[in-house]
Amino acid sequence: MHKPFSPACERNQDAILAVLRGHYADRTQVLEIGSGTGQHAVHFAAALPQLVWQTSDVAANLPGIRAWLAGARRLNTPAPLAFDINGAVPEASFDAIFSANTLHIMAWPEVQQLFAILPALMRPGALLTIYGPFNYGGTFTSASNAAFDASLRADQSQRGIRDFEAVDALASAAGLALIEDRAMPANNRCLTWRRSS
Repeated sequence: MHKPFSPACERNQDAILAVLRGHYADRTQVLEIGSGTGQHAVHFAAALPQLVWQTSDVAANLPGIRAWLAGARRLNTPAPLAFDINGAVPEASFDAIFSANTLHIMAWPEVQQLFAILPALMRPGALLTIYGPFNYGGTFTSASNAAFDASLRADQSQRGIRDFEAVDALASAAGLALIEDRAMPANNRCLTWRRSS
């Protein structure tokens, strides 16, 4: 199968990897929610070989992910899981969860659902890392983010850049405490929370 390709993944993967190297040095099993093309999984699994990097996404995206994993032939990337946020939750737990560029694609009730099910997927002390654009105090951090938000909502009205404070409140309600909010290239952020032990 022809492998799908995301230029954005190619651009941001090294900046994200710098964050993961610090936080995931003592992690062993990571669930990636919304693996998209599978590019991030291959890149991060190669750079962090101590991790078992478990990809997941809706069923329609799994063939592309499988193509990337097959091409890389890494022992630490098992077959992707079919995972729809509105469906059954995988019956496994992880010491880290990663997701990139997903919250602004989901409808807000789906974002709420995601955080509601996280405790079932996270071991005590597990980390959650989310990458993407965020608003602060209800305000866009750049003109480009405002334009991006407008294009998202024009495509599907339930999409849009999320407010950091609202997302952090969901994390707190799920028993997660913010440990880092790092600025990233192109007006993105990398947020990491820790579940209480």
